[in-house]
Amino acid sequence: MSKPKFAMYWAASCGGCEIAVLNIHEKILDVDANFEVVFWPVAMDAKYKDVEAMDDGSILLTLFNGGIRNDENEHIAKLLRRKSKILVAFGSCACEGCIPGLANFSPAHEIIDTSFSTISTDNPDNIRPQPSYQMPEGVITIPTIYPVLRTLEQVVDVDYFMPGCPPESHQIEAVIDLVIQVVQGKPQLPPKGATIGAGNSTVCDECKRKRNEKMIKEFGRIQLVHADPELCLLEQGIPCNGPATRSGCNARCPSAGAQCIGCYGPAEGVQDYGSRLIAAFASVIDSEKPEEIDRILDGLVDPAGQFYRFNLAGSMLRASMSAKLSGGK
Repeated sequence: MSKPKFAMYWAASCGGCEIAVLNIHEKILDVDANFEVVFWPVAMDAKYKDVEAMDDGSILLTLFNGGIRNDENEHIAKLLRRKSKILVAFGSCACEGCIPGLANFSPAHEIIDTSFSTISTDNPDNIRPQPSYQMPEGVITIPTIYPVLRTLEQVVDVDYFMPGCPPESHQIEAVIDLVIQVVQGKPQLPPKGATIGAGNSTVCDECKRKRNEKMIKEFGRIQLVHADPELCLLEQGIPCNGPATRSGCNARCPSAGAQCIGCYGPAEGVQDYGSRLIAAFASVIDSEKPEEIDRILDGLVDPAGQFYRFNLAGSMLRASMSAKLSGGK
């Protein structure tokens, strides 16, 4: 009897999700024992034409990491959706856009200008990437960048979501075990659209730091504040994203003395991550005077990164008006 097929793909992301799979250590042997790996470009010689030749629905499980930033990303997302029974948005880039999604604050032409025409780039002839180029060996083509980055769900139907930047090893192990058990006729899969390998509450619910409903007079960067190791970071004026972030990491960053930065994305029921955080931060400001409130908020040195670092593309905002006017949605 042939083994069920497994695939993994890397779109617009840093590649950390690919490395995270190796962090399951000897558990990766269970993948080899229970699946036939048919497409994983970073780990094997795989051609798009081989996937295109497969029957629709012939791949049991695909872990898709990365957002959709160009036409190649979109083509492979639609191809793997068609060929896969179970498609998982794997990691924060696929789920919410993550760091690459922050580029949605700028029109695509500004991103190209910054990459090819700034003082850090040695490009005296101002050469720019072209969709196609005639070489002696023939015409070569490169993917066309889109005006904005989109999440996987904004392009294709997604069965499950696994957040994290990158997902933790226990998340990956849990999903692999679940699919193996289903193949063996044991438990049923969770409802479609569920977030797997993470919790349903917030990082604050997992955090062991004490909360005293203390009000603050200023926000400060954590490296400039002598924080009490026992008390809530937000109540010490350190901008911590725990109130809006999905649980499942065991509050690893606050436990180590660092503020939560939100890599698990919005908690269950949070419609817009940035809006929920703004409300949480406002709730600890000890002032009703507009001038003083403005002064306190000025302590947030990077509001865009604070509120939308991992989820701009998946938020209600999605992109800046300039990026939208350039052709984004």
